[in-house]
Amino acid sequence: MKPGTRACIAYIAGTINGNNRSSSVYDYTRSKHVSISGTVDEKKVNIFDYDRSCHLQGSLNNLYDYGNSAHITFQISGRNFKGYDYDTSSHYSGTVNGNSISIYDYSESSHFSYSV
Repeated sequence: MKPGTRACIAYIAGTINGNNRSSSVYDYTRSKHVSISGTVDEKKVNIFDYDRSCHLQGSLNNLYDYGNSAHITFQISGRNFKGYDYDTSSHYSGTVNGNSISIYDYSESSHFSYSV
């Protein structure tokens, strides 16, 4: 999964789980805040990623990333989430703990940390 897409997924997971209406997500790997605005709820997502200048929207379980022109599946159960990124043909999974989000990206075989 590309870094910008991963940051958006972290934002979505953190917003749904923590009811946090943050205007950014902090990406610890890239040491930067990624500005994101829009709406996220249990049924739909409509956000704008200012870092990539693109929308990511759709139903919660079937998202479309306009920056990569690809679909992303997203499933959440409590603090845990998982899905599939069609752009990189890879699975991901993660956990939300308060404002902290951890994502394991199978295409990178690595964990990534975020906060909202």
